[in-house]
Amino acid sequence: MKTLVLFNNKGGVGKTSLVYHLSHMLAKLGHRTLAVDLDPQANLTSAFFDEERLEQILEDGKESILASLQPRISGTGDIAAPRVLEVKDRLFVLPGDLGLGRFEDRLSQSWSNGFQGDESALRDTSSFSRMIAMAGEATRASIALVDVGPNLGAINRAAVLSAGYLLVPLAADLFSLQGLKNLGPTVKKWQTDWQRIREVASVPFLLPGGDISPIGYVILQHVERYYNPVRQFAKWVERIPAVYHSEILHEPTGKVVPSPDPECLGRLRNYRSLMPMAQDARKPMFDLKPADGAIGSHAALVQTCFHDFEDLAKRVAHRCGIQEYEA
Repeated sequence: MKTLVLFNNKGGVGKTSLVYHLSHMLAKLGHRTLAVDLDPQANLTSAFFDEERLEQILEDGKESILASLQPRISGTGDIAAPRVLEVKDRLFVLPGDLGLGRFEDRLSQSWSNGFQGDESALRDTSSFSRMIAMAGEATRASIALVDVGPNLGAINRAAVLSAGYLLVPLAADLFSLQGLKNLGPTVKKWQTDWQRIREVASVPFLLPGGDISPIGYVILQHVERYYNPVRQFAKWVERIPAVYHSEILHEPTGKVVPSPDPECLGRLRNYRSLMPMAQDARKPMFDLKPADGAIGSHAALVQTCFHDFEDLAKRVAHRCGIQEYEA
């Protein structure tokens, strides 16, 4: 199974919505897909389930990721097998939990102890990787999409190291560019430090390799007029490629980037009123029907949305090296 984390420490660009829609589209294209919610705000889980089901998941405490982590949090044992929920054919969710934040301090301490090869610390740091692997085996998923919060904390460090691939969601603004400048060096340092830890580790369980490969970026909430970016967004769109290539791919500063940039996997526009309509219907925007209110110009926008996400999902699958169609 391929594991792809969608990560940028700039929040509010629509990252969780991207994970949600991309998961649905990959499943629709025939890929067995696992959506993993490692954001302590659990917004991805909220997108998948209605309020009644969400209440069962969070209050019962046996179906979320926290149940699997509890032995590590309490210090009583190793992770338990995670509960994976089937949303629809070929689409599965490893639900998040607001209590996940309680694992942050333990992960921070474990990172330091990992440099001494401490087995308990390495069980903590590798918890997400091993849980995702268990969930993937149980569901026979070919790809896992991991949603994380917009920060550079210990939870996200463990989440990133658990993944083989990185996709960066961006908005066309100054803050996303600054986020890229933080993200690149931070991820590189995490990888370097993790390799040092792995060199001294001798444990009876599998540690993640930490060799994450960037597959590109997606520009979200993109505003266009007659299929061209409006002026206020255009200048940021033009600056993104150079920053991405220098900070994420670590190419020499000043290197000429081809236009269009092959690392840009897509520009997803602002679909205006489709989003609240989809939230009310509890389905992806591209699955909206006339009965959901998608009529007239909305119906046309639904079709545009479908083709945008279909194209993006195919590019993601290709970059992650999964087959076009599966049984």
